Amino acid sequence: MTLHAQFNQSFDLVRPVRQTYISSLSASLVDMNSADAISALLSPGRKRVAFMNAHCFNVMARDRQYAAAVQSADMLLPDGSGVAIASKLVGKPLTANLNGTDLIPELVAQAAKTGKSIYLFGGTPGTAEATARALVFKNPGLRIAGTRDGFAQAADDNAVIADINISGADIVLVAMGVPKQDLWLYKNAHRINADLTMGVGAAFDFISGNVPRAPKVFRKVGCEWIWRLGVEPRRMANRYLVGNVSFLARSAMQGLRKASKGAIARRSLDIAIAGSAALILSPLLLLAGLAVKLDSEGPALFRQTRVGKNGRNFEILKFRSMCVDAEQRRKEILKTSDREGLCFKSKTDPRITRVGRFIRRFSIDELPQLINVLRGEMSIVGPRPALPTEVDAYPVRALGRLAVKPGITGIW
Repeated sequence: MTLHAQFNQSFDLVRPVRQTYISSLSASLVDMNSADAISALLSPGRKRVAFMNAHCFNVMARDRQYAAAVQSADMLLPDGSGVAIASKLVGKPLTANLNGTDLIPELVAQAAKTGKSIYLFGGTPGTAEATARALVFKNPGLRIAGTRDGFAQAADDNAVIADINISGADIVLVAMGVPKQDLWLYKNAHRINADLTMGVGAAFDFISGNVPRAPKVFRKVGCEWIWRLGVEPRRMANRYLVGNVSFLARSAMQGLRKASKGAIARRSLDIAIAGSAALILSPLLLLAGLAVKLDSEGPALFRQTRVGKNGRNFEILKFRSMCVDAEQRRKEILKTSDREGLCFKSKTDPRITRVGRFIRRFSIDELPQLINVLRGEMSIVGPRPALPTEVDAYPVRALGRLAVKPGITGIW
């Protein structure tokens, strides 16, 4: 079966009319980890590829030509936390977030190893060249077939296509933004000899250094959009503050058709509260993360395996309030617990940092769990998630706690 047939046999995307909402994300988006996706991208055969984030789905809902362009693509790659959340809302979570800014460097590195050449088309004058230099610096031996900006040098399609074909490029990356890049490929990809053509959005700006990338702590928890909003507020405000909300609203409507009314009501309330809180408290989140980093060595976020609904493990997120070797020292201080029973807690815990005591006092350390709520792993209200070792020691009657999602607040 060809890649086109494999990834489009059950195509079911947003129809470009106002009344239609998101259909089956799992049927329209490639559900792979990054390594498998890169293998598929570089496999033999011609492919036209597009990344799909929340903004792309919003554009599809009002632009028939763009909708036709992405519906006819050979592969659609899920890009961004909005799409990840939406896929969970419709009950079919995706394996990975294949955002272009991370995937393109990985793709280029693999292309360098296999001797494939790359043509960079798009961006402001000089950006494609700067991107080429950055990629070659990180991947010695990478073959850049050619570069061309997305302004004056993009005026004549025939000249662009001729230049690409003469270069002998195996891969063509087009960075002209949505919907322009995908419309251009929809119109012209069949005339290009390269096996792989794909729209890559703002990837050139990030790779070249024109736009600073969000710190890893933001990217790991799916909050890179908060950073981009801070860097480019005028350009990104409508896309993120209005666009993402409307996209998730359409996704929630799709979910309404697939879940019980009670479950949808609770989930909708969780999303509304967690999403609004994350947006309103984003300055506090930034300051808290910075304070943790400045106060002691180690990452700003603490990650730990906890047990969720139906006994499924998940990774809880908190601002780190203890020293980095806290887990190794836990056994030493179990006898100082202020609580009887399985759950340990001590006001005089020596592992807690100075900033940690402050953020614990005001429960600021718990705020990153808003991300767990948006991911669907936790709820706003529910029993606090226990450690696997604690659950192993539960009496039978206590297992009822695992029948519901754990919560941020505990059982009020």
